[in-house]
Amino acid sequence: MAWLLDAWVVGLFASAFLSATLLPGNSEAALVAYLFAHPQAFWLPLALATAGNSLGGIVTVWLGTRLPAGSVPRRAEWLARHGELALALSWVPLLGDALCLAAGWLRWPWRRVLPWLILGKFVRYLALAVSVRGLWD
Repeated sequence: MAWLLDAWVVGLFASAFLSATLLPGNSEAALVAYLFAHPQAFWLPLALATAGNSLGGIVTVWLGTRLPAGSVPRRAEWLARHGELALALSWVPLLGDALCLAAGWLRWPWRRVLPWLILGKFVRYLALAVSVRGLWD
């Protein structure tokens, strides 16, 4: 459990969390730095980045539920048409924040929101970690 106190662990998780909220953050750079500093690590930083970023996305969805419900504006029709699957794009900078906020505003059920949100964030970090790992091999 000593790894929980490691500043790298806290920094990676915090950066990933902030990157998924409306606050600025750079989780990709933090993940790459962690992987270079700990070349033997792979799954731990991947799990930390995914968990932090997913939790930040969940907070943004929750914030969307606090917005007053209303009719779906023209710009949100695409999102309403594609449903929760669109949250697989929740990792995209700026767009992902808007998707998460809209999911909450549209009052989509959590059981359908969470899998796509988490999957999108995991796949992005997995691709990044695999590509960074390829630089050493």
